[in-house]
Amino acid sequence: MSFTVFNEVIQNPHFQEVQDVTPEEVKKAEADILIVDVRENDEWNGELGHIKTAKLINLSHLPNHLSEVAQDKTVVLVCRSGARSARATAFLKQQGYAHVYNMKGGMILWNQVGLPVSQK
Repeated sequence: MSFTVFNEVIQNPHFQEVQDVTPEEVKKAEADILIVDVRENDEWNGELGHIKTAKLINLSHLPNHLSEVAQDKTVVLVCRSGARSARATAFLKQQGYAHVYNMKGGMILWNQVGLPVSQK
């Protein structure tokens, strides 16, 4: 197993066990990581769009869909602003996931820095 190593890892201000990575780092590693979007279905296709390679698992459904979140791959969680995905990252850490990160600023920041989105 090889895990992605991010150059810029930032301590999340709300969860001691959670580390944030920038949207730019996520984009660079996109082909090698699992991106899990924990927003609601209407947000997935909403104004902010979603990351083309992301997998949608609503935050409320995450506990029942752990089998869809690989433990042998680096996982980055995403939401609208970074708050729900930080909670999801903390939850996965509690479940024994070691290589999980939160995307800082969520889809708001992803859009602000001009990274591509999908809306289908």
